[in-house]
Amino acid sequence: MMPRPLLAVEDLQIHYATRDGTVRAVDGATFAVPEGRIVGLVGESGCGKTTAVRAIMGVLAENGRRAGGRVCFRDRPIDAGSTRALLWREIAYVPQSAMSSLDPVYTVGAQIEEVLRKRGGASRAAAKARAAELFELVGLSDRRLVDYPHQFSGGMRQRAAIAMALALEPSLLLADEPVTALDVIVQRQILDMLRTLQQRLKLSMVMVTHDISVVAYLCDEVVVMYAGQVVESGPVREVLGRPRHPYTMGLRNAFPDLLSDAMALVPIHGGPPDLRETLTGCRFAPRCPFVQPACTAGALAADVTDDHLTTCRRSAEADTLRTAALDPGTWQRV
Repeated sequence: MMPRPLLAVEDLQIHYATRDGTVRAVDGATFAVPEGRIVGLVGESGCGKTTAVRAIMGVLAENGRRAGGRVCFRDRPIDAGSTRALLWREIAYVPQSAMSSLDPVYTVGAQIEEVLRKRGGASRAAAKARAAELFELVGLSDRRLVDYPHQFSGGMRQRAAIAMALALEPSLLLADEPVTALDVIVQRQILDMLRTLQQRLKLSMVMVTHDISVVAYLCDEVVVMYAGQVVESGPVREVLGRPRHPYTMGLRNAFPDLLSDAMALVPIHGGPPDLRETLTGCRFAPRCPFVQPACTAGALAADVTDDHLTTCRRSAEADTLRTAALDPGTWQRV
């Protein structure tokens, strides 16, 4: 039985006003983050992953607004104003580039202590002691608290950013591509640390990534986004093992399988649609090798079976489509 959701995103719509028109960056996305689970938010660049996370935090850019839908935390709707009261204490954020999020003119320890004192109300002595505890928690020596961000390696800066995010013991951690800029050895160390912290602290977590291998390694649930919408979601083993949407099948083909003899990766040709335009039907249709005339017309209804959701009109044929999707020639015909 699925744990109750700590965070529920329902029909979220985020629009950006630009000189060339309104960009519907997130257009009706719905997903949930169960308590004590890690949810991977995956998709190619520009699909709306980061915008969705920033909307949850209430920190959209000046030209962005929530045009519809709602976000609920512990069954209570939240907006930009109420979210700010939850930041650090209940909802924390780990950025993609720790170097750009840490102030270069203050020591890392001073920055963690500032969070503890200004947001947590801790005394100076208590903040120093807690900062040392946090560094130990993420595998850093407390002697490095007096160092500046540029004195840390990339992996160490990311650990420090995670320590800062955990300062006030939040329930939900939002991690936006936290390992993208790191080499693969350090990536695994950070992912292993995140899993250990999640289990030790009973955290819920959203892992934003374009790397499906990170989702397979770390996450319990996965939400696949394309062109501002959720096209498939469910348990990682089910979605990645038996994908029902052609886009997910294509994503899986685009990453190497160490157990397979196939040497070439299979790309998804083409690009996502212009989100300033009025779009109908399946947004993946122009790039889909299995498209039918019905796919391009009318609203899409979600098909849910055993917590596995997909919006593909041909989901009932998924077993046949998966076999065809393994053939590179299938995608070359698009």
